[in-house]
Amino acid sequence: MELKITNLTKEFGDFTAVNDLSITMRNGVYGLLGVNGAGKTTLMRMLCTLLRPTNGTITCDGKEIFAMDGEYRKILGYLPQDFGFYPDFTVQDYLLYIAAIKAVCPAVAKKRVKDLLEKVGLSKAAHKKMKKLSGGMKRRAGIAQAMLNNPNILILDEPTAGLDPNERIRFRNLISELAEDRLVLLSTHIVSDVEYIANEILLMKDGALVHRGTTEQLVATMTENVWKCYVEKREVPQLIERYKISNLKTDSHGVELRVIAKEKPISDAVLDEPVLEDVFLYYFGERVGEEHAAI
Repeated sequence: MELKITNLTKEFGDFTAVNDLSITMRNGVYGLLGVNGAGKTTLMRMLCTLLRPTNGTITCDGKEIFAMDGEYRKILGYLPQDFGFYPDFTVQDYLLYIAAIKAVCPAVAKKRVKDLLEKVGLSKAAHKKMKKLSGGMKRRAGIAQAMLNNPNILILDEPTAGLDPNERIRFRNLISELAEDRLVLLSTHIVSDVEYIANEILLMKDGALVHRGTTEQLVATMTENVWKCYVEKREVPQLIERYKISNLKTDSHGVELRVIAKEKPISDAVLDEPVLEDVFLYYFGERVGEEHAAI
């Protein structure tokens, strides 16, 4: 399975949400990482044929996806940030209803729903009304509906938004399991969502692809170093104004900082190994300025 995006652009009046983006994806997990407003959702809506691009093309195994029409949607699963459901439907009834919309035959749908409920950990909640589910359970029901047609391409837009840490871990493990024989594109602004499960991470900023690669490859693109230092509280505002700070830890004696800079921010700073969060701040972060630097 190959999904190829070529010179893709989407404009809304004078605003360019996606700007001349090109990328080819095959089976595996792709993490689309960027701040809110980077263009991730617009890109995904075009990939799901919900929006037409202003310019450029998207092809699936060489065929243009808008020309493929229903043939393409048969192999596509999509979990938007907010998916609709009838609140008084039970989880099982909701999934059977979505299966009918997706033209999955009733006999197959019944077995598929049972299997998916078990896979996403909702078997015991099968007869619970959708409005009674927790946020994490709703997201699991959402990924189940995206998987009903056993898609070759699975697109997940901010799937862990609003989930607690335990639910996020459960969700990441589920995505890894589902990604065995398909192409999965997962968008997020939460670094840990993609750090351990993505075969390739795509950094998106202002509608364009900034960089792509594994965590190690992305770390290697940084031209600045990561420093650890310990300072007094009164020194922090000045350092925050001058540098990108990826972590700040305060105790009764002072503040430990993790600083991204070409040279030592202070004389006794020591080098530390960069991680993906540092890469995120390096490409997307800004010095906050003294007016936001109070502790």
